[in-house]
Amino acid sequence: MAKRKIVWTNSAKLELKEILIYWTNKTKSKTYSKKLSTSFSEAVNLLSQHPKIGRTTTTDENTRISIVRNYLIFYEATETQLIILSIWDARRDENDTDFDYT
Repeated sequence: MAKRKIVWTNSAKLELKEILIYWTNKTKSKTYSKKLSTSFSEAVNLLSQHPKIGRTTTTDENTRISIVRNYLIFYEATETQLIILSIWDARRDENDTDFDYT
């Protein structure tokens, strides 16, 4: 299967950055943030080749979810692109958002 071009929305980029900064500050080290970043990169690269790995959401059959550690990656796939919509900490309150990802 062909690898799709990976496109991150601005909000997904910001969410990833905030997650990595949070863990750097919490652990006082970049070690865990680097491991987490690698996990996200590996997952997204795999999704770009096999976009149907993730499960569909209940509200939109075009949006899928993949799990990386305690995080949910929301994405959509076209024939040529994998669009990363959001990264959500699964431990957060699902009502703490303006966008319904479920």
